[in-house]
Amino acid sequence: MIRISKSTTSFTSAAPEDVTRLQQAIFRGLLSRPETFSYPSGRELNFELRMRERTLEAARALNASGAAFASFARTRANPEYWTVEPNGAIRLRPDRSPAAAIRDIFINGPLYAFECATAVVIVLYKAVLDTIGEAAYNRLFGNTYLFHWNVDRDLGLRTLPAARFIPGDVVYFDNPEVDPRTPEWQGENAIYMGNDMYYGHGIGIRTPEQIIAALNNKRRPGATISAYLTEQVTRPNYVLLSQSSASFTGGSGGYPGLPGSVYFRAAIGSSLYLFA
Repeated sequence: MIRISKSTTSFTSAAPEDVTRLQQAIFRGLLSRPETFSYPSGRELNFELRMRERTLEAARALNASGAAFASFARTRANPEYWTVEPNGAIRLRPDRSPAAAIRDIFINGPLYAFECATAVVIVLYKAVLDTIGEAAYNRLFGNTYLFHWNVDRDLGLRTLPAARFIPGDVVYFDNPEVDPRTPEWQGENAIYMGNDMYYGHGIGIRTPEQIIAALNNKRRPGATISAYLTEQVTRPNYVLLSQSSASFTGGSGGYPGLPGSVYFRAAIGSSLYLFA
């Protein structure tokens, strides 16, 4: 068992070569949070670091893909892989590979248009795919249905209170006085990219002030309440996902791959504690 928690102790050690600089930054984010994160072994911790890194990569790729922002009524998708239902949902064709269909969104972005919650879910699916591989992904996500927050239960999404975020977290900007003529701008689901930058579909990779300004431009006439970044975070169940994928070959019970940038180790019984 590995437990990560915040304390006042710091210790510097060399990071292993197989841990990227971005994964080290994500690890420091875990250490900075007030709650304790628990993992059965180093494999599950390495999985979370890897998938969070893939989440940031997928967010950048979707931002650059040419996929447009649209309300549910104007949703579109490549008919080679998907069918668009009357409510704006995007359903995987039964004769298509789930992995190939998700990749196509990033390859043929201009054929697609969807709102921000769907975009975040697409980013998470792509991150899972790039972490566990095609065979495991197709087994877990065989009936992909893209519609707002309707997600496969294997993602294990959970929303928790949080005022500080870890790169790869899903956050929400609320716009309480949105113009009723454009309800799709009632808020913005976004990915925290690190360094106070966020990816929001239809807005881009921006600072929180820039995203709030964009939402404020979509308020009703005479509005006096600003949009704001809420103190909540949505995360996949990384441990569950890692245990569902035998193909992931991260660290083992010997805890290889733990980034050692700034932390203190303490072995207590069968548990390894990592403190900031």
